[in-house]
Amino acid sequence: MTSRRLTILSSLALVAVLAVALVIRLMPEINLVGVGSRAPTFQAIDLRTGRPARLADYRGKVILLNIWATYCIPCRTEMPAIERLSHRLTGTDFAVLAVSVDVVDSTAVNAFVKEYGLTFDVWHDRPGLTQRLYQTTGVPETFVIDRQGVIVKKAIGSMDWDDPVNETLIRRLLAQPS
Repeated sequence: MTSRRLTILSSLALVAVLAVALVIRLMPEINLVGVGSRAPTFQAIDLRTGRPARLADYRGKVILLNIWATYCIPCRTEMPAIERLSHRLTGTDFAVLAVSVDVVDSTAVNAFVKEYGLTFDVWHDRPGLTQRLYQTTGVPETFVIDRQGVIVKKAIGSMDWDDPVNETLIRRLLAQPS
């Protein structure tokens, strides 16, 4: 083998190694979380119990995962609609999980929950891991997750969650076998 061929092969091998390293480094950014993606698992503090809870605890349920913060005006706008939807679907395998990403302590989040009379599950994720895992760009962002843990809807910004279109989607998901 000539030295020129050896140099070319070595260069190609180096380029291949660098390409693989680049793909591995960029993979989290390439694999965007969205409709059709598996919902990333995470844990945060359940405000009712003060203990860590995991998304996996909701396995087999249809989930409305709302990522929000107390300072967010659109979050304040949509919370009553989420509460109404939660009440309409009481007694089903539907769960609302609202994850506050406030960096303040839980006192402010608990005050918000009390002020709005929220009865669904509210967790607090001070470190913001949920936002990173779900690649959110702000708050609120909401994900509807089916019984198999697949995201079927992603909404950026405030929505009227108890409108007939959203309720019908969730009822259809509930009608599907686990």
